[in-house]
Amino acid sequence: MKNKSLWLISAGAIALGSSVPVAWAQDSGASPEGDNVNIIVTATRRASPLSDVPIAVSAVTAQAMQNSGATDIRALNQLAPSLLLSSTGTEANASARIRGIGTVGDNPGLESSVAVFIDGVYRSRTGAGLNELGEIERVEVLRGPQGTLFGRNASAGLINIISKAPEFKLAGKAEVTYGNYDYWRLAGRITGPVTDSLALSLDGVWSKRDGFYDLVGTAGNKVGETNDRDRYFLRGQALFEPNDALSVRLIGDYTNRDESCCGAAYIETRERRPVAGGGYSTAPFNRIAAILAGQGSIFAADPYDRELHITAGREYVSKLKDWGLSGEVNYDLGGTKLTSITAYRDYKSQDYGDYDYSGADLLYRDPNTYRQFKTFTQELRAQGSAFNDVLDWLVGGYYAHEKLTLEDNIRFGADYGRFAACRLMAGAGVNSNLTAAQLAACGSGLATGALITGTQAQLNAALAPALGATAAGALSTGLGNGLRALAAIPTGAGDVASLYRQKSENWALFTHNIIHITKQLDLTLGLRYTHERKRFSADLNNNNATCAALQARNPGALNDLFEIATTPALGAASTLAGGILTLGCLGNASTSLNALDLNDRISGGEFSGTAVLSWKPIEELLAYGSYSKGYKAGGYNLDRFQLGSTGTNLVPAVFAPRGNADVTSLRFAAEKVDAFEIGLKYTQPKWSANIAAFRQEFKNFQLNTFNGTSFVVQNINGCDSALTPGTIAAGGGRCDSDDVGPGLISQGVELELSASPVRNVRVSGGLTYAKAKFANRLVGSSNGSVPLDPALFLLPGAINSQAPEVVTTVSAAWTPEIGSSGLSALFYIDGRMSSDFNTGSDLFPEKEQDGYAVFNARVGIRGPEQRWAVEFWGQNIFNQDYTQVAFSSPLQSSSPATSTTGQFAQGAPFANQLISAYLAEPRTYGITLRGSF
Repeated sequence: MKNKSLWLISAGAIALGSSVPVAWAQDSGASPEGDNVNIIVTATRRASPLSDVPIAVSAVTAQAMQNSGATDIRALNQLAPSLLLSSTGTEANASARIRGIGTVGDNPGLESSVAVFIDGVYRSRTGAGLNELGEIERVEVLRGPQGTLFGRNASAGLINIISKAPEFKLAGKAEVTYGNYDYWRLAGRITGPVTDSLALSLDGVWSKRDGFYDLVGTAGNKVGETNDRDRYFLRGQALFEPNDALSVRLIGDYTNRDESCCGAAYIETRERRPVAGGGYSTAPFNRIAAILAGQGSIFAADPYDRELHITAGREYVSKLKDWGLSGEVNYDLGGTKLTSITAYRDYKSQDYGDYDYSGADLLYRDPNTYRQFKTFTQELRAQGSAFNDVLDWLVGGYYAHEKLTLEDNIRFGADYGRFAACRLMAGAGVNSNLTAAQLAACGSGLATGALITGTQAQLNAALAPALGATAAGALSTGLGNGLRALAAIPTGAGDVASLYRQKSENWALFTHNIIHITKQLDLTLGLRYTHERKRFSADLNNNNATCAALQARNPGALNDLFEIATTPALGAASTLAGGILTLGCLGNASTSLNALDLNDRISGGEFSGTAVLSWKPIEELLAYGSYSKGYKAGGYNLDRFQLGSTGTNLVPAVFAPRGNADVTSLRFAAEKVDAFEIGLKYTQPKWSANIAAFRQEFKNFQLNTFNGTSFVVQNINGCDSALTPGTIAAGGGRCDSDDVGPGLISQGVELELSASPVRNVRVSGGLTYAKAKFANRLVGSSNGSVPLDPALFLLPGAINSQAPEVVTTVSAAWTPEIGSSGLSALFYIDGRMSSDFNTGSDLFPEKEQDGYAVFNARVGIRGPEQRWAVEFWGQNIFNQDYTQVAFSSPLQSSSPATSTTGQFAQGAPFANQLISAYLAEPRTYGITLRGSF
């Protein structure tokens, strides 16, 4: 892995040295004379050449995205090295990272640290940006905290998408694409005037494609496929300009998706044991995999064969309806320009199906599962100049009201009960209590009862010398009855329309002012006050009667299971009792959790802002230094498995009765950042170079991770001094509030180059070195009173997930003329080269992704003024295999204490967590025909 990282660094340095890295701000189609095109951006809410903007911003034009084959923002990975976009179990769960910082998107209660705006309208979750974009003008990627220029604030960065406005000239374009996997895509646009002051436009996209994965039955036959595409998008616009002072732009759009998404493949199925001196050996079999094999699971030797095994009758379903209306009004009063953006969005996704990603029927979500966001936003800005243009001022206000509804229906499958009982009987020692054949028979039900009886007898014999025959018999009988109750959990037990509701109201006042101290020296000062109020309610319902049965005392038992589980002196009996309670009460920690209503609210305000000093000694050079304070509001973890958690994950926290007082355990605090940056931008007619160095210090970083059972959401902070020993097995603890500092620091350097050395040639690219590292000592609250959750024990001193230290992007376009008839050719290639990084937010070593490189290419012929074109294209042309996100397969480990090889340093006797992954797309290729008038 390290050799590949060094190779990538060297390759990136060579590429940059030859002016072949990142083409963000530039159009990949060079001008006829090959001049350096310095595009106009509105990142500061003022139309300015990119080279004059004293912030780190990357701008990708429509031509650059077309050449790269981009149809949504995920393709920006190829053109912006500081950005990384990925998706997981559904595209609604997309996650964006800038400079190694972002928010894992699987939990709808968390907003992203990287905000997404489309035509000035905030999209509350990154997944909304993975829809088709239609015709766009450009995309701007702003790095670092944002809040004094846009309505909604963001702590790590912002993606600003600007669509193409209606035109007062009749024009149209259409394209048809066909590719492998039977991929069809039709796109079109028509625009033109209705009157001298009113223009309309209509964009539409339809695409359909077969899935990347084959679903294979137990006989090895194909029974279906998943990760397909079936979607359409419509956007209508009206532009009304009755005079030079007034402009009104109305936009309505609708997206529909009805797809099978998203399957995951096993990438780690071994059981490993530590060896003296470091490293590990592999056990003859993985006891968890052996149980699953008896229940119909098949484990492919190579996950990139893209053959998945799924429970018969289950599927992967992703349905989405996303629509919205917006109106932007600009009115020039002479010395002042007023801007108003009003919008309403309705986003609903249904994502359900097989939840264990295996051939065994353990867990599933039923079709009534959905999430919905209804969002109203209003932004109002005024800007102008004063004091003979010494001051460019801007003041604004923002209001947002959002209703979030989540209905969750996680149910146990037909195999879950036997799986849970067999998993416990397999044991927690270095060697399994049962053979692979016994475990397979146990999982299939052929020998479950007999093995429970045998386990009961073994417990009786082991406990009798210490407890006596009567007590040992009662205890072992109670545990045996507990295992039998666990094995008999019926199909369909679990959630019954558990509802989570969150109402959020956000308002803010902001100002952004540029003071021209001299002709060469500017001072920018921005300030924002944000106030956020969230009201949370939940109606939790569960029909898992097993938990109530386990709570009752077992006739003749020495103690009930709860008392046994909390008596460590009982050894294996205590461990077994704790496992029965945990797995039997999963999703229903006690009878008090059924029909439980929760209510809570949080409210607070915060100042944020920025200060930038920029100097332009000559026309070609801009130097700047800045400080920004960023902020992202807190919220609620919409996963009831963490309800009442004390941060210890011990059995009492799982089993104790629940009430409304426990709702505070679902809260997480606001994320804050102090960011520092210095930069240089140098522009010549035929080339340009930008460099920025940055440091970003995050407090209360909102981290979301799936621990194999539930989503753990915790704020991450660092401690300057040694930790006071805590209660968690991971070795965490607490510290005084005076010692609490940043928990995550991202720092590094970004370099962008672009050149047009000769006519019709453009080469460009960039390199980002970003080290997003956690502090060496971590706690879970800003006052130091909450220890780090055990699931996150690998974080201290480590690099954040989805945060490669070195990324290089390259692109090159050559558009030579063919003869004198106006024809031209297109030869284009782009690439992204990344060093190693971990794809799981808990940083398990099994989730590490080696460095890799992905290249896209396009060749074609174009008519005069590009009125028509025929292009052959390829995405991931070298068919690079890599993982987007790896995760702990649900429930598929012997225990949390033996999940990963990372626990060997803590004395774990073995590690056998099965690891699954959402793989990146394979090579695709096809042909596109394009025409316009």
